[in-house]
Amino acid sequence: MFHFLLFSAVSSPGVYYAYENSDAMGKGIVLLLLVCSVITWSVMLDKALGLQKAKRNSRRFLYDFHASTGAITAASLVRDGASNPGPLAQIYTSGIERLLEFYENDPANSYGVTQAVRLTEEQYNAIEAVLEQEVSSQIMELETRLGLLGTLVSLSPFCGLFGTVWGVMMGFCGIAAAGKSDFAALAPGVAGALLTTVAGLLVAIPSLVGYNYLNGTVRNMTVEMDNFVEEFMVRLRLEQLKLPKNGGEL
Repeated sequence: MFHFLLFSAVSSPGVYYAYENSDAMGKGIVLLLLVCSVITWSVMLDKALGLQKAKRNSRRFLYDFHASTGAITAASLVRDGASNPGPLAQIYTSGIERLLEFYENDPANSYGVTQAVRLTEEQYNAIEAVLEQEVSSQIMELETRLGLLGTLVSLSPFCGLFGTVWGVMMGFCGIAAAGKSDFAALAPGVAGALLTTVAGLLVAIPSLVGYNYLNGTVRNMTVEMDNFVEEFMVRLRLEQLKLPKNGGEL
């Protein structure tokens, strides 16, 4: 957005006049903010598309998980989890892999007919720990580059403010060196100085909106993952209650 506004500003005598009357520092800051704008918009668009895809995949797997009336280790459900790249499917797969280590599997097909056994409390804790670890890994993946975006959101206004302070300071230094107070001589420098603040705000405002939206999406998905872990463990415990004391086939 910022670079579009900057390019369109060529036809605006006011903005173009301010840029032309900026010193090297002011022009450098404006160009730096242009680069920051390109980076922030690239990150926001890429993350928004990635998070939407992750949400769709998770919802599709959650539907399959709820629709499955068989055991939690049912072959069809395990296949769905292995083929689905969504966060919930990855969490399910990590938990199932740990669970199957405790079950007596068919050597010919570990995802086929499974002989379930009674789990101890320590084994429950081990499965839950694997699930929580995978949740943390998925959160780290979802938050990738959000730190960079947050840094640029905070940095852009300060860069603009620095350019403004620098430009005003240089303008007053020029008047002092000339030995006379002339507003006409000060105006071009002040106009160029204020341009950096405008540029900083043009980067920060849309970036802040996008950053808050992405953060909110990640928080919602984190809650969904935590809820899924609880649902996974409850379903597993209910299935365990139905087993005979010596275990049984699922």
